[in-house]
Amino acid sequence: MNPPPPTSTSFHQPNLHIFSLSFSFLLIFFLFIYLSTALDYILTLPKTKNDALKGSPFPLSALPSCGYWCPRGLSDSVLCSLLILKFSGLFTQTMRGGGLWQLGQSITRRLAQADKKAVSARRFFASEADLKKTVLYDFHVTNGAKMVPFAGWSMPIQYKDSIMDSTVNCRENGSLFDVSHMCGLSLKGKDCVSFLEKLVIADVAGLAPGTGTLTVFTNEKGGAIDDSVITKVTDDHIYLVVNAGCRDKDLAHIEEHMKAFKAKGGDVSWHIYDERSLLALQGPLAAPVLQHLTKEDLSKLYFGEFRILDINGSTCFLTRTGYTGEDGFEISVPSENAVDLTKAILEKSEGKVRLTGLGARDSLRLEAGLCLYGNDMEQHITPVEAGLTWAIGKRRRAEGGFLGADTILKQLEKGPSIRRVGIISSGPPARSHSEIKDEKGGADLGEVTSGGFSPCLKKNIAMGYVKSGSHKAGTKLKILIRGKAYDGVITKMPFVPTKYYKPS
Repeated sequence: MNPPPPTSTSFHQPNLHIFSLSFSFLLIFFLFIYLSTALDYILTLPKTKNDALKGSPFPLSALPSCGYWCPRGLSDSVLCSLLILKFSGLFTQTMRGGGLWQLGQSITRRLAQADKKAVSARRFFASEADLKKTVLYDFHVTNGAKMVPFAGWSMPIQYKDSIMDSTVNCRENGSLFDVSHMCGLSLKGKDCVSFLEKLVIADVAGLAPGTGTLTVFTNEKGGAIDDSVITKVTDDHIYLVVNAGCRDKDLAHIEEHMKAFKAKGGDVSWHIYDERSLLALQGPLAAPVLQHLTKEDLSKLYFGEFRILDINGSTCFLTRTGYTGEDGFEISVPSENAVDLTKAILEKSEGKVRLTGLGARDSLRLEAGLCLYGNDMEQHITPVEAGLTWAIGKRRRAEGGFLGADTILKQLEKGPSIRRVGIISSGPPARSHSEIKDEKGGADLGEVTSGGFSPCLKKNIAMGYVKSGSHKAGTKLKILIRGKAYDGVITKMPFVPTKYYKPS
């Protein structure tokens, strides 16, 4: 007798089983293919919980061996593999008890957690709904942006151009960045200046209306809570922008001290500009392009100065500043007009100013020798150690009156024990946490905080902290990368000359 025809169940189950196994092996195969291209760099990731909590929410560094830029030296292809496997039930069931699962979990923690007092822990594999989006999100996607989680936001890390090409184009032509994840706010009231001077190192009272400066919020021990660009709009109005990763911490700090200040009769209030977006137009074409969109004479607006003016039909806050070392502007625009302004800037540039993401922004600021909070400056680092003594006003040095003043003024008098320095090195690029040794490779000098390949200089550059006495330009040293020592030399910063627009 012939056997009965197979039922639907008996026919499909073995094939489904074979398909599941094949799919599982295929995913694992791709994981190991990608891992093989990045194994060396995985070894340089932080190895302890404390290390994992250091740094910005998404610190960026270069991978010149594969020509790609990615977070903490980890290959993007590995992240893609883990993302696929993370959402695969097969991976969950077959690997949960093994090393690969722990590796994936470790990577997500390292990428998603920043300074534990600055940003609450976030999972890298957060759902899209968990991430905030700027009003330009759809515009970014339409224009080919690769979106990544950054400080709780979905932000463009790059567009169709490579990060290296975008970096060079910013210096030769121009770049337009969406930095709306950063937090703009105003302090108002007749006592707003004296209030802010209790929290920052700048001589706010000495600023002329319409001018600003970089400053640092300090804690009671003199450590940096955050760095910020502040502007005195008028004597009773201060405008400032704080980092996205420090937003919650900064606002809580300001609010706490504001309550105490007001309880003693101080007149100060604040407004957070959640209804506005922030664009950064940087590069040699920034001023010529923006001039097409406003009647104000931008040649009379110098580096660090601020205006409230009409740009492309919208009332904007315009500051001549940036995070690239180039001439440029940060433009606070009503969110409902942000897309139109972005389109207008790109159109007026005739394709020379390009949309640019966080990857190139990081390489530009590193070339300019600018600190990345969470990497190059943290709560245990003072402004003096970070090389920002120029930001401490002369009156503030004499009078103090800000949090941590005793520690900072003592360091100004006697010198700090460590100092931030620039380094040019051989071999592979130095990464955050790479050890710095003396020229013979024996004595410990310090640690790298930011490093990568410079697209403009075609050299490995880095910043880090070394012991005072070993900080002078020309000092030779060794940098340990994956257990091997490479030559380096301390170099003056910025690595690439700045081009700020100042009176001649």
